Amino acid sequence: MGDEREDLTYALFGTAMRELAQTIADDGYEPDIILSIARGGLFVAGGLGYALDVKNLHVMNVEFYTGVGETLDMPVMLPPVPNAVDLSRKKVLVADDVADTGKTLKLVHDFCAAHVAEVRSAVVYEKSQSLVKCEYVWKRTDQWINFPWSVLPPVVHRPDQVRDA
Repeated sequence: MGDEREDLTYALFGTAMRELAQTIADDGYEPDIILSIARGGLFVAGGLGYALDVKNLHVMNVEFYTGVGETLDMPVMLPPVPNAVDLSRKKVLVADDVADTGKTLKLVHDFCAAHVAEVRSAVVYEKSQSLVKCEYVWKRTDQWINFPWSVLPPVVHRPDQVRDA
């Protein structure tokens, strides 16, 4: 991985959310639920929820990244896992900050696919190696991304927690 990085500021994130939401609206997709992949997807789901006037937001906790370019072997769903009946026959928009390897998005997409009417994905960034090609992408890059919410270290250190990059 090179030293060059993609820098996303909070101001640019606001622009990205409006543009991504407009792309979704222009496509005619009207999700019933936005399912965010925590943690980075929480910000995306909130922004899209307001812009698309969707109040039904759900969260799925998935652990995969342990550091910059360091991952577990496979992504793991953490409790509480959403109840599939809550997603039943709904149009679901899965929201995340980045489709990097695509393994996390694939795990969530596969979880939803058997239960929902339709599932689509929206991300701020998509990388070329992603297993999942998202329907809605604000920008494509192969650089490491400095997100405004994770570029600084935590203000507290919790040694029992696996660290995100």
